[in-house]
Amino acid sequence: MKTIYHAADSRGDANHGWLKSRHTFSFANYHNPERMGFGALRVINDDFVIGGQGFGKHSHRDMEIISIPLSGKLGHGDNIGNNGIIETGEIQVMSAGTGITHSEMNGDDKEDVKFLQIWVIPNKMNVEPRYQQVRMDEIMQPNEFNQVLSPNADDAGVWIHQNAWFSMGDFDKNVTQTYELKDPNNGVYIFVISGKVVVNDNTLNTRDGLGIWDTKNFTMDVIDDAKVLLMEVPM
Repeated sequence: MKTIYHAADSRGDANHGWLKSRHTFSFANYHNPERMGFGALRVINDDFVIGGQGFGKHSHRDMEIISIPLSGKLGHGDNIGNNGIIETGEIQVMSAGTGITHSEMNGDDKEDVKFLQIWVIPNKMNVEPRYQQVRMDEIMQPNEFNQVLSPNADDAGVWIHQNAWFSMGDFDKNVTQTYELKDPNNGVYIFVISGKVVVNDNTLNTRDGLGIWDTKNFTMDVIDDAKVLLMEVPM
């Protein structure tokens, strides 16, 4: 088993007033040649946007873009006919493919929104742009790694053009849980949204990250109540 640890306070930092963002990997004005991603996982941005503000229309192509609101509401609009609100408890994906133009605004004039935006490099280029949004309530079971993203349209959660699986879970203190990789050639990036866990003798606090590869599974011990996101991707 190989690991790489990224402390929360080691991330890139951007503060634009209306937007505060922490970048696990190189992004925009934050460039670290040793932090260019983890396998096919290219971006983890931890974003905070004040009420009534957001990202105006801008374009992407050939990227799988996943948004997960952690609190508040995220407004979305794009040029392929999707307009609406992504609420906390939902997950959204866009396959940018041949090109998509969209906006991401705070869906509320007063309440702040906090969300994760994650980019995964696809295994197919120039696909037709697509959009998907799913509520995770029926998927989520306590103290389990609940699959919320996969390569398969018929599976639970959303799907993307990549041999990748995301799982989320809310875990109680003193719980121990083991994750079995779907593909032993993949790696897993563990991102602690809140709480405290230990994985392979690595203690992870809120917003810490740990990449793991060259293993078929790993075990997580929960030290304090925790919310955890796992991102299994090709290396």
